[in-house]
Amino acid sequence: MMRKTSVILLSAATGAALTLFVTQPRSMLMGSSARAATSDTYRQLNLFGDVFERVRSDYVEKPDDGKLVESAISGMLAGLDPHSSYMDAKSFRDMQVQTRGEFGGLGIEVTMEDGLIKVVSPIDDTPASKAGIMANDIITNLDDEAVQGLTLNQAVEKMRGPVNTKIRLKIIRKGQENPIEVTLMRDNIRVRSVRARVEQDDIGYIRVTTFNEQTTEGLKREIGNLSNQIGDKLKGFIIDMRNNPGGLLEEAVTVSDSFLDKGEIVSTRGRNAEETQRRAAHTGDLTKGKPVIVLINGGSASASEIVAGALQDHKRATLVGTRSFGKGSVQTIIPLGSGNGALRLTTARYYTPSGKSIQARGIVPDIEVLQDVPDELKSRTDTKGEASLRGHLKTNDGDEKTGSQSYVPPDAKDDKALKTAADLLHGIKSTATAAPTTGDKAASKAAN
Repeated sequence: MMRKTSVILLSAATGAALTLFVTQPRSMLMGSSARAATSDTYRQLNLFGDVFERVRSDYVEKPDDGKLVESAISGMLAGLDPHSSYMDAKSFRDMQVQTRGEFGGLGIEVTMEDGLIKVVSPIDDTPASKAGIMANDIITNLDDEAVQGLTLNQAVEKMRGPVNTKIRLKIIRKGQENPIEVTLMRDNIRVRSVRARVEQDDIGYIRVTTFNEQTTEGLKREIGNLSNQIGDKLKGFIIDMRNNPGGLLEEAVTVSDSFLDKGEIVSTRGRNAEETQRRAAHTGDLTKGKPVIVLINGGSASASEIVAGALQDHKRATLVGTRSFGKGSVQTIIPLGSGNGALRLTTARYYTPSGKSIQARGIVPDIEVLQDVPDELKSRTDTKGEASLRGHLKTNDGDEKTGSQSYVPPDAKDDKALKTAADLLHGIKSTATAAPTTGDKAASKAAN
């Protein structure tokens, strides 16, 4: 999940701190331990400078100084957590396009694992989904160039490009003996983040695939359309956020607000005071109190977990499916000035209205429903979850949960979670396994 609103505040606070540091006598600001720490930091920076100069002067070929610095910054951020990264100017522009919901590319949510690009999920109705790219596929080559050694942003940049241009992917898929090669034609990826249909004549089904700047507007439009279309027969709404990797914090807040009349939606807590915020609902439930069922699974992450957590804690919705991904952190986009790109930096953790962190645990649904997975897919339908990512933020008590099932049957008639949700809205007793009632109830990604 990315938050853009705190950028200006953070920059202002940083400037104030620097001003204070240079105008006060050092002895007034630091004790002996602080002076020792500062001394160590400068020694380490001197070491970095020495290495930089040796590389510039002695490397077998003359290196590009700018690329050396960018690589050093990327390495520094990659060592923090899986979601902090450096974006060069082009990647920053691409990210802005992505959050607006339109860009040229393939339509795959990807992350980096062991130096290779791993598919989190294909985006619906894109070249990737139409070509059969699947979650957990490992992309090893792009146009015969190995991706090992590239950063996540560099790999994403190669997958994006002008519409109607081709790119060839080599993929390793668990259960397949030989690598798969597939050629995709880049398309204009309009991330239509909200889709809807009438289910069983009297239920409004709304699929939310990501949280970009168009999501809340799309949700409001579809709630209105479905309400008018179904009329007095309307039993309630199913909000499907399975395999939704997240997006903008602000959109998660406003989507949650669409179903609530009052109460806290989410709180964030970071090292700096401006990162500690509470967001509350405003009067006006767009569904006018109709029952709501939320579908989640192991691929539901970040912003989708904020919505699920808020509606579950307020008992506004019943959650059906499998435990969510468990990404409980907030990233702030910090521009670095004209032409210098931006930092995508983890600046806070977020908490559900009951004060729980879902980091590395995920949200446990009220009713757990496991899908019947075809034999040929059984080895690769579980998402590993935040707790399995190298360098992830730890929980305070060490109690972490790994991933869960993320398979969604392509045919709705085989979708057991969807059927359970419809049965609940029709007042039919569910035969699914109830989620545990004790313990923790609440228990890198990029797109191209």
